[in-house]
Amino acid sequence: MNDQNCIFCKIVKGKIPTYKIYEDKNFLAFLDINPREAGHVQVIPKKHYRWVWDIDDVGEYFKVVKKIALAQQKAFGTEMIRSQIYGDEVPHAHIWIWPNNSQSNSLDFESNAQKIITNL
Repeated sequence: MNDQNCIFCKIVKGKIPTYKIYEDKNFLAFLDINPREAGHVQVIPKKHYRWVWDIDDVGEYFKVVKKIALAQQKAFGTEMIRSQIYGDEVPHAHIWIWPNNSQSNSLDFESNAQKIITNL
């Protein structure tokens, strides 16, 4: 079930363009449009859930997050990957992950997306 007014549900449906990093049948990862640092990714379930903790198989969700975090480490030459679970700014479950002190501070979305995809 998707919420027709939810911006993340619109992204899942392809109504809003994004720089996709990863997609499978249950999850989608894309670059954040207001990044904390180069390579900042949002990981969301494709189905609309209000909170991360509402997801039936949260373990599957965190496996996707881990896969992307490991790719970010390689892509941006950093050991530390930060993560946050919020939910107040967009009412759709989401996890932020971004490289800390990466060697790149470029906000070239296309290039940053490709760096992560190459390392998945």
